[in-house]
Amino acid sequence: MKGKTKDIFIIGFALFSMFFGAGNVIFPPHLGMQSGAQWLMGFACYYLADIGLALVALFAMLKCGSTEGITRRVGRIPSAILMTAIVLCIGPMLAIPRTGATTFELSIQPLFSGVSPVVFSIVFFALILALCIRESAVVDIVGKFLTPALFLGLLLLIAVGVFQPLGPIAAEAKIADVPASGIFNGYQTMDVLATLVFGLIILKSAESKGYRTAKDSCKVVAGAGVVAAVGLLVVYLGLTYLGATASTLFDEEIDRSTLVLSIVEGLLGRAGLVIFGIVVGLACVTTAVGLTSAAASYFVKLFKGRISYQALVIFICVCSAVLSNFGLDQIVSIASPILSIVYPPTLVLIILAYFGRRIRNNNVCRMAALGALLFSILETLNQSGVSISLVERLPLAALGFGWVVPALVFGLLGALLRTPGSFLSHEDSENLEGKLDVDMVL
Repeated sequence: MKGKTKDIFIIGFALFSMFFGAGNVIFPPHLGMQSGAQWLMGFACYYLADIGLALVALFAMLKCGSTEGITRRVGRIPSAILMTAIVLCIGPMLAIPRTGATTFELSIQPLFSGVSPVVFSIVFFALILALCIRESAVVDIVGKFLTPALFLGLLLLIAVGVFQPLGPIAAEAKIADVPASGIFNGYQTMDVLATLVFGLIILKSAESKGYRTAKDSCKVVAGAGVVAAVGLLVVYLGLTYLGATASTLFDEEIDRSTLVLSIVEGLLGRAGLVIFGIVVGLACVTTAVGLTSAAASYFVKLFKGRISYQALVIFICVCSAVLSNFGLDQIVSIASPILSIVYPPTLVLIILAYFGRRIRNNNVCRMAALGALLFSILETLNQSGVSISLVERLPLAALGFGWVVPALVFGLLGALLRTPGSFLSHEDSENLEGKLDVDMVL
């Protein structure tokens, strides 16, 4: 039992580090600064949209036995397209380059202004390549060695900010809708999407430690998820509060990187920037390691082993190094509309995975995902300046969930469709339930 508890914490710390990366450093303080006296509401919405939904995704994956168990009900080709889009988002197109850009802007540039971003990106992703090249070592490297330093550095910063706050918290929020902003910032971290891919290496890690039965694997991975969620609760709450204490000192136009650096220097002085630079560097390295390894593992499976894990890691690191030079703000702005489209159909399939064999008609999943996709595209167009009155009148549209009702309606329409092969056989239904059953943990 002692060994299992130790393994749960090692894997849980690794999962914490993989989740806590570039977005998790910059979004909570900015949200707290914008929310003022409503910072707790903003934090709650952020946490639910980020780690709350990520845990829902993790348990759905355990229930189905694999990531593919969540997406395959929409069909082989649509499933492959959706998963590839997810992996590209949390991989070499957006999330991994963001780790490099964040490390440069928060860790290197404030201390060494003459460093070239191109040279830094080469060095940074050479390090990621070295840490990822041995697939089996990723979780232990992250969980045993990198996370403790990361967590202690964050706790030091938060503790100073709690006992010596920068200033009073503004009585009024600087933004019109704090809950919607919290949800939007939670989306931006991409942790829900990352969970579907992190699950691959987390399950492999549990198996490599000897937990080969469904029951043991489920307990270890679920326990690790809870450990990561608790750690992130402490850190997110603290960082959002630090931002709130700066709400009377800065206006909403300040960019995320400048705000974070100003908070750190105000609390810990110039020496604090050095400590924080190390913390951010560790956070981004651990996330980049997890994302790179997970993305490479996915493409190895997609290409049926025709391209080696090592070759894919090299390719991902090279692409990420190039894209990281676009800069943090540019990467965040590019990610926003893409995530607004990819998230809704993914969330629909995650929720439907909990119903397992109760949904025998595959058309329910296909149509519900299609409805979420179509209306998320319309919502994104509306937010980009293309006025679509229908979208604005949808229930929950103000919170960014205008696609929910259309997904329900399309799912009900799918239940009425009777096409060949749209129903699962009893055997397929049992297989869909997967090797792991989350009920054993709950």
